[in-house]
Amino acid sequence: MSFRSTFLGAGTYLPQRVVSNDELARRVDTSDAWIRERTGIGQRYLAAPHETCAVMAAAAARAALSSAGVDANEVDAVLLATSTPDQAFPATAVRVQAALGMTGGFAFDLSAACSGFIYALSVTDALIRSGQARTVLVIGAEVFSRLLDWQDRATCVLFGDGAGAVVMRAGPADGPGLLSTHLHSEGSTGDLLYVDGWAGRDEATGHLRMNGREIFRHAVSKLAGAVDEALAANGLAYADVDWLVPHQANKRIIDGMGRKLGLPPERVVVTVDRHANTSAASIPLAFAEAIGDGRIRPGDLVLMEALGGGLTWGSALLRL
Repeated sequence: MSFRSTFLGAGTYLPQRVVSNDELARRVDTSDAWIRERTGIGQRYLAAPHETCAVMAAAAARAALSSAGVDANEVDAVLLATSTPDQAFPATAVRVQAALGMTGGFAFDLSAACSGFIYALSVTDALIRSGQARTVLVIGAEVFSRLLDWQDRATCVLFGDGAGAVVMRAGPADGPGLLSTHLHSEGSTGDLLYVDGWAGRDEATGHLRMNGREIFRHAVSKLAGAVDEALAANGLAYADVDWLVPHQANKRIIDGMGRKLGLPPERVVVTVDRHANTSAASIPLAFAEAIGDGRIRPGDLVLMEALGGGLTWGSALLRL
């Protein structure tokens, strides 16, 4: 029997502390107007010391399981997309597995920077289609504040912390669910966005470094290609897309992708203004918000796309 990965529920976790642009401007040479004009960001959430990647990921996972009506011990696999694990090993995903009280299954981390959630969805789909797993928790969780150089206004204003999760389960191959995923990477561009050391739960020895101008240039062309690839693979057109749920990096990039698809702004899910760039957590955070407030409904076709350090990029098409 063949299967398709179907969506059951979503959940999120955001740290307690909200930091506005004005607050940042008191510590960095910047302003609310400067940040909003270039990025669309108005605020971000920053994790407290106790809000580790595992803590946030587990909280988002519990919310997703509750939304799906699924017990943790029904989960066969936990896939955690993160660039900010608590430790080199064990994987932060196994810490989440323990926090959920799971007595079976398996868990592991994926590192693909801001594209991590798309990569995790693709691996989830392969596990489900092959019959190796029936129910999978897919999580994106990041504590990027641990990586930031707070003297570098070009990067420190862009990022925030948070976690989002979805529950996927095997369903009929001819029903709704994940239609396809499309992954890419280009290692020769790895030095455009990277961390020059290590960051963990308790200490950081490196900081995020980014060539913003070049990242923007690559994002526009590579994301457009991934979108076209996903639609062509499924015999669909721009007009078939009901919702765009993009990686929340920059409002100008998001607006550009919406225009390419011919979608009105109200059909593009935007959270970058409130969450900033939460890397692998940004798509599940945005998706869960639009599911929770009723914008995205059963039967809708949802297009997700992301680009991140590596460079990595990809897209996914999900029919609710």
